[in-house]
Amino acid sequence: MSRPTVHPTPWTDLGSDVAAALELRLESMVEELTRGVTVSVPGFAGLDQPRFRRDAREAVAVALRRFVTLAGTREPALTPEVREVYVALGAAEAREDRGPDALISAFRAAARMLLREASDAVLAAGPLTAGQVLQIADATNAFVDELVAACTDGYARQVRELAGERDRRRHRLTELLVEGGASAQVVQQEAAALGWGALGRVTPVLLPVAEAREARFRYGSDGLVSERGDHVVAIVRHGTRFDRDLLGPRLRGRGAVVGPTGPWEHLPEAVRLTELTARWAREGADALVDDHLVELALAGHPAAVAVLARDRLAAFDPLPEAQRLPLLVTLEAWLRHWGARGPVADELFVHPQTVSYRIRRVRELVGPRLHDPVFRFEVHLALVDVLRSAGPGPG
Repeated sequence: MSRPTVHPTPWTDLGSDVAAALELRLESMVEELTRGVTVSVPGFAGLDQPRFRRDAREAVAVALRRFVTLAGTREPALTPEVREVYVALGAAEAREDRGPDALISAFRAAARMLLREASDAVLAAGPLTAGQVLQIADATNAFVDELVAACTDGYARQVRELAGERDRRRHRLTELLVEGGASAQVVQQEAAALGWGALGRVTPVLLPVAEAREARFRYGSDGLVSERGDHVVAIVRHGTRFDRDLLGPRLRGRGAVVGPTGPWEHLPEAVRLTELTARWAREGADALVDDHLVELALAGHPAAVAVLARDRLAAFDPLPEAQRLPLLVTLEAWLRHWGARGPVADELFVHPQTVSYRIRRVRELVGPRLHDPVFRFEVHLALVDVLRSAGPGPG
């Protein structure tokens, strides 16, 4: 027995008797395929939602009605109207962020069930020949392939559209953070639209423009990347897999300048300090703004002093102000008088034992760093500014 001729429209070989047999079982086939697709496909099995089941039934019904009308014709598989239904179905899956795997599994299951149902329908009218089975198989597979193509097209279009919208949101959030001045509500709303939680501490990183593509790939959903003139600024969220302590090692050799980590509200100043440090760094060399804060502060950049104070004096932040301020005042005088207890006590009008107690408390808070001359200089520089802003302090 010769194999039936393969047509670009293989349903052409299905006779009117096949169409009639399918027509008689159309409603039961709709129910059977809907139940099979929504239950047997793992990606859909857990979706016990009336709307999802209603939409699934409608999609199956549209496809089966179209398949029945194709038998014995040379028409293309899908009319524009039917194709649009499946384009929309693919787009909906992308919006639900389910990925294409569930759809592909559903169509595989649908192809098997459609072949079985169509064969049973024809068999009810009389014996099936091997040739008829092949004809039905060719027709059902080719038809389902067209449905898959329409869904895939809709899915791809929606993914591109969502990616474009996501890129626009990322660009807007970047501008809000770098330019500053936006309300906390607006910034947090934009961050939430990207699927982030509450936006807290961030770190700016400057990179050569040539690193832009790699930076976008590297940071993914954990940061923002924006081109600014002859460099790229990446904003990395604190607490992600690219935490502050990991940035330097991961970016070594890329000409990266890692800025100070701080609250997102301070990002404009942090970016400015990072850009200034990039000008000082040797071209193509890595650099840390933390290593240049003193130079930046002495060059007249208040933001550098603020970063010094925020970082070097962080150990005092948990203390109540009534305890914190006397310790800071005493520490500043102690540093200025080179650790001489008497002059500090005279200046602050306190007993020398009080000075000793306060400095012991300072050592408990900051640890052995208090013996580091660089740290002491940085702390003194920060304290002068902090205490000037605080006004006259207690003794």
